[in-house]
Amino acid sequence: MSDHRAAVRHHTLRTGIVEFDNGSGSTVSVPCTIRDVSATGARLELNSSLWVAAHFTLIFRSGLRKGCRVAWRKGRLIGSAFEDGYASAHEQAVMMTVEEQTRHRLGIGARVKAARETRGYTEPQLAEHIGVAPSFLAQAEQGEADIPLYQLMHIADLLMVGLDGLVAGAAPEEVDAV
Repeated sequence: MSDHRAAVRHHTLRTGIVEFDNGSGSTVSVPCTIRDVSATGARLELNSSLWVAAHFTLIFRSGLRKGCRVAWRKGRLIGSAFEDGYASAHEQAVMMTVEEQTRHRLGIGARVKAARETRGYTEPQLAEHIGVAPSFLAQAEQGEADIPLYQLMHIADLLMVGLDGLVAGAAPEEVDAV
């Protein structure tokens, strides 16, 4: 559960559908507002007070269907966790707007830069250690390029920080203002 809460959530306020079997073999579809999404789940607000099964399918406006389970409930709010664990990069791109993706990339870049500076590495030094051009690392730290997961794992090891902190840690103040 803590892994799911640690994932960065991206506010969406988009409509979606919660679909589930009502126990008698019939499929029930309930409109919802997808308040935010992350790589591990979504927070939904039901547009009715209808009961929702513990396992359901969340249907995004794009047509993406994601199997979910209820992680928590509070009134009409439901915290859901994706049944397959994490959304792929393609699924996340479908779930988030371009603005949300940009904000996420900026946050990762800013956290990498902060960790690099804390450990006393220069951009060229860190780039050499992870096997990329310094210009790529500069672009990634500025949120202009995506850092592949295997490189983020390597960076986390080198800088002695948690991978979850780089990907989903608190965003530096300048990123929040974007």
